[in-house]
Amino acid sequence: MKETADFDSAESLTLETRWIRLGARRFHAGAGPRVIALHGWLDNAASFEPLAARLPGLDMVALDLPGHGLSDHRPSGQHYHFVDFVADVVAAADALGWERFALIGHSMGAGIASLIAASFPQRVERLVLIEGLGPWGDDPKDCASHLAEATRQILAPSETRQRRYPSLEPMVAARMKAGDLDEASARLLVERNSERDEGGLFWRTDPRLRYRSPIYITEEQVQGFLPRISAPTLFIRDAERVVPAQYNWDARERMIAGLRVVRLTGGHHLHMRNPGPVAEAIGAFFGE
Repeated sequence: MKETADFDSAESLTLETRWIRLGARRFHAGAGPRVIALHGWLDNAASFEPLAARLPGLDMVALDLPGHGLSDHRPSGQHYHFVDFVADVVAAADALGWERFALIGHSMGAGIASLIAASFPQRVERLVLIEGLGPWGDDPKDCASHLAEATRQILAPSETRQRRYPSLEPMVAARMKAGDLDEASARLLVERNSERDEGGLFWRTDPRLRYRSPIYITEEQVQGFLPRISAPTLFIRDAERVVPAQYNWDARERMIAGLRVVRLTGGHHLHMRNPGPVAEAIGAFFGE
């Protein structure tokens, strides 16, 4: 594990696992409970900067998941299977030398954190889920068509040169348009997810993250995982956002014993757009 001090109270980390190198940001090293933070789809470790700044009592390592931020992309010919992120995160914890830790996950990261807490209960001390309660369950009748689409995508000739931008501004505007983000939040993500060469700025994100997944966990499988979560768990969700019915959050909330649910405002990225109340809820949860 390589560490490089940064100028803003955080450290930039590179975690070497057996199969992939992961970028990360560590906040308040040694300050208190050890926490691994997992971002959402097409986000990166910078999404936790506003939250970490308000939680000085947590030793937080925010990962860039494979294909995101400063982490390596998966080798050519491979998909980004959702369940494979579980091994990536556990390997990151091993690289840190952390046998036990808490997890904070947002959206896709919350789904990953749910599977880890269910599968490795002896390692997870506390669990915070932000705008995600287990992965999105798929309808089994769609499995064949999804596998066919995913196979066509990975076999299709790919464009090796990504679009170049003259500055960060159009990239920030594109990120704001693509997601529920204000300008400051989008800029944080883009700054970590962009790189420059002689042609200009381009996205570091692996384009294959946009491919159809070849296989999804079904709702029945999700509901097999959630009751196995034994760590104290906090679920923070936006009070106003209309959640697609296929997420089944209302039903899933009843499957985790002792689940605490907090409803706040700020949209899907409320931990970035409204970090104060989110940090307050998390701080109180860790203080129990």
